Amino acid sequence: MAEADFSATGVRIERWPRSLTRAGEVLVKDGKLALLTSYGRVIDSAPVRAVRTARPWFSSRGDATVATLNGTRYRLTLGQRDPDGSGAAARALTSRLWEAVRRGGGSTG
Repeated sequence: MAEADFSATGVRIERWPRSLTRAGEVLVKDGKLALLTSYGRVIDSAPVRAVRTARPWFSSRGDATVATLNGTRYRLTLGQRDPDGSGAAARALTSRLWEAVRRGGGSTG
């Protein structure tokens, strides 16, 4: 079994106007990006090359990203359980997610 290119737990996943989970998981593995609930149920998944990620215009903190999968936009807030509260871990997770999508052939902006 291949190791995941990116994995983050404790992710708030929202599809406007509602929250789908406050403790979900984002997983990039075998060329696919999957959004999972805290129970492991798939919310949505798509090949990484078809995924678009971008920084939302309304967030200056750097802990959120907007991911478009199968034509649906999701707001992902990573690093909610940041141990020191500075936001550095969240920004690092967001950068790692963008890099995993970029390596897989997806679009970042």
